[in-house]
Amino acid sequence: MDSEREVETVVIGAGQAGLSSAYHLRRTGFAPDRDFVVLDHSPAPGGAWQFRWPSLTYGKVHGMHSLPGMELTGADPARPSAEVVGAYFDSYERTFDLRVRRPVDVRAVREGVAGRLLVETSDGTWSTRTLISATGTWDRPFWPVYTGHETFRGRQLHTAQYAGPEEFAGQRVVVVGGGASATQHLLEIAPYAAATTWVTRRPPVFREGPFDEGVGRSVVALVEQRVRQGLPPRSVVSVTGLPLNDAIRQGLRDGVLDRQPMFDRVAPDGVEWLGSPGHGGGRHVDADVILWATGFRAALDHLAPLRLREPGGGIRVEGTRVAADPRIHLVGYGPSASTIGANRAGRAAVRDIRGLLAAEAAA
Repeated sequence: MDSEREVETVVIGAGQAGLSSAYHLRRTGFAPDRDFVVLDHSPAPGGAWQFRWPSLTYGKVHGMHSLPGMELTGADPARPSAEVVGAYFDSYERTFDLRVRRPVDVRAVREGVAGRLLVETSDGTWSTRTLISATGTWDRPFWPVYTGHETFRGRQLHTAQYAGPEEFAGQRVVVVGGGASATQHLLEIAPYAAATTWVTRRPPVFREGPFDEGVGRSVVALVEQRVRQGLPPRSVVSVTGLPLNDAIRQGLRDGVLDRQPMFDRVAPDGVEWLGSPGHGGGRHVDADVILWATGFRAALDHLAPLRLREPGGGIRVEGTRVAADPRIHLVGYGPSASTIGANRAGRAAVRDIRGLLAAEAAA
């Protein structure tokens, strides 16, 4: 489609953050297709959840919070989280008539005329006065580069490609990463694999006690401080630590979660630590597989034409509003990356957008 379609707001992404934003737009009087549109590049409802591995059942999910206006109740904890959340998001979209358009790939957001933004997509161009970018991180898996990685003769994969533990039967597996995904992978793979090795850049910090509201506020404050400075957000686990539950305790007792420092290089048949043997160096671990559970980065390439990045490498955000361009809100970014944070951020973004549009109308 070549013609531009005009709306007041474009929402990019239909995960937790995008659906929360769309709900609050609808609730405050915006009509779908007339005043706002939600564009999602995924093939079905469910956001990034639909791509999670089948062995990640709903009972293993930490901190999944219901969307505003409709509780997620009665879910079978033994059912794959991809199915539970996918069905929930699908019902949510239909219940509130959000009319998500998919699959639509957003290619670029550019400056338009008369203060409008142009959203170029695989389904034509939208002209909008404001934008909510709720694209999350799943589409940008982070692959660190280590000397020799290209020489490895075995298999390398990222968490985003993980399909379950059975495929590692009888193999020697090195899992890289200090987050919850890494520990989940190790606990699942260990019964199948010939051997597992866990390596991280920093020693893991295990957190005792509940993740209550007070802890949540302190975490949000730390992450928010970074994005206010225009720095890239850090991972949640770098701030919160790893929850010390029964499965983790058992993994520590069994030696499955015996963390090793980060290796120095990848060899054709494994990984190696350099330096003197007395200081942990001069060691080689054979490996058939390296599983990089090294996290994700914010998927913001579509905003590149607007040149919003600060010298620190991130986009400076105040609340959800981009400091350099108040027409644009990042929801599910930085301090609003959690599911409950995304809900609150969606409401805040819509409140700001309504204020901006009202001020323009009055001018």
